[in-house]
Amino acid sequence: MTDPSENAAPRSTSEIGSFHAHVYYDPATTRLEAERLRGWIGERFSVTLGRWHDVRVGPHDQAMFQVAFARQIFSELVPWLMLNHGRLSILVHPNTTNPRRDHLTDPLWIGSPLALHGEKLPEEAATEQAVPPNTNPVFRP
Repeated sequence: MTDPSENAAPRSTSEIGSFHAHVYYDPATTRLEAERLRGWIGERFSVTLGRWHDVRVGPHDQAMFQVAFARQIFSELVPWLMLNHGRLSILVHPNTTNPRRDHLTDPLWIGSPLALHGEKLPEEAATEQAVPPNTNPVFRP
């Protein structure tokens, strides 16, 4: 039997409108570490910092906050997160027209991967473009 992906053309990165990083923490044990990381991100990068979610939300089984960012800063932000995540797990995924695939098939994990509830994610949606950042970085690493 032939693998259908053998005949498929490679996908273009132009499918990616923006990226999300979901920073997971435990409210009882690593919330302060998450607060510190969030502060560092806001000081250093032009991103949109999402709300704190101390309870499960959407497909996420653990407390988290989201960092939305433009494609242009991926190469600067993601390696920085790799070096500075501490004990926190971070899911980084593209935003294309398929949120389920973005979260489950095409992401990268920094730290330990965690369970996600893919059934709560749609297979089709508008591509999310980067929104204007809600941080005003004052320091660059």
